[in-house]
Amino acid sequence: MKVLLVEDSKFLRVATERTLTQAGYEVICAGDGEEALRLARQHAPGLVLLDIMLPKVSGPEVLKALKQDPATKGIVVMVLTSLSQKNAKALEKDGAAGFFEKSDLMLGSGPSSLVAAVETMLKNLK
Repeated sequence: MKVLLVEDSKFLRVATERTLTQAGYEVICAGDGEEALRLARQHAPGLVLLDIMLPKVSGPEVLKALKQDPATKGIVVMVLTSLSQKNAKALEKDGAAGFFEKSDLMLGSGPSSLVAAVETMLKNLK
């Protein structure tokens, strides 16, 4: 499956990309919201892993744009966040299929815990 990873932190982007690639995913990376929208339209990934705090176009704006565009509205979006549950409800309403706590990327099992969360979410969507 093709995954678009949208993360402005180069360290997290590289570590996460490496882990997803090792897990068998084809990974495309974007460092800001503008690039994310362009790459989503260009590559039609099956999944977008979307950071919320992004330069140029924010994560919530990217999510709304993806869900309003007929070409990208079917893409599954998992939000990478350190935001509260209150914000999660609003993002869910806007079309987010799942959430992953960014602090989990820095602790314990690191990016491999994201792979497990992605696989669980995708299984639950089928």
